[in-house]
Amino acid sequence: MTHVVVVGLLANTCIEDTARYATELGFHVTLVRDATAALTREMMHAAHELNGPTYAHAIVTTDELIASLN
Repeated sequence: MTHVVVVGLLANTCIEDTARYATELGFHVTLVRDATAALTREMMHAAHELNGPTYAHAIVTTDELIASLN
């Protein structure tokens, strides 16, 4: 296994922590933008636009992820 795809709750805490740890372990991390959630729009913005690029190798939508698997 070389890749980790991250989805779920809460984008700015649990998801971010899991994804950062996976990156530190050497995995390629993909964050799925429309398959994560947070309590506020600001938290989602922070998770996807500010913090996400510091640990995720790719930030995509579900459709983009599925297309890349084919």
